Amino acid sequence: MRSTNTRALVEAFDPGDDVDARASRDATLALLDSAADPFARTAYDPGHVTGSAIVFAPDGRAIVLVEHARVGGWVQPGGHVDPPDPSVEDAARREVAEETGLVVQTGPAPLVRVDVHPIPPAKGEPAHHHHDLTFAMVATARAPARPGEVSWAWCAVDDLDRFGVDDALRRSLGRAQTWFDRRPAT
Repeated sequence: MRSTNTRALVEAFDPGDDVDARASRDATLALLDSAADPFARTAYDPGHVTGSAIVFAPDGRAIVLVEHARVGGWVQPGGHVDPPDPSVEDAARREVAEETGLVVQTGPAPLVRVDVHPIPPAKGEPAHHHHDLTFAMVATARAPARPGEVSWAWCAVDDLDRFGVDDALRRSLGRAQTWFDRRPAT
């Protein structure tokens, strides 16, 4: 059931003129069609589906970034889809809470990015690919960064260079900002 819902979500994603997002969408659809369990974190070839979120501060002026040591940079919070997660969106919400302590608003979150990217080998795992589905969400409060297992920070949407944010996240941030600006007031 989760694969069917995920496939419909990915099929409905419009990458526009973003050729990288289109290629990632096509590769993820192929994974969903061919893998026995596309969410299994031990499926290394051609990879597995993960979930992440572009989390806006309530005022929309900043997003949450986490420092990801394995990939060597600042990225949006997210990670693996665990067996109890009903959907990839739910996995993304759980990962946001686990990595930052933030709670995001409930209700449907739009898919704003499909991105297939390499993960280097570590912890006994070979190099593999994450087929990441990124959703736009809003934190219920703009909490300060807190020390913990994962380093995270608020990043002003006009200060992405300071954190070395990659092009794929920058492009999806544009889609997420459009959603944020058009969403109904809560």
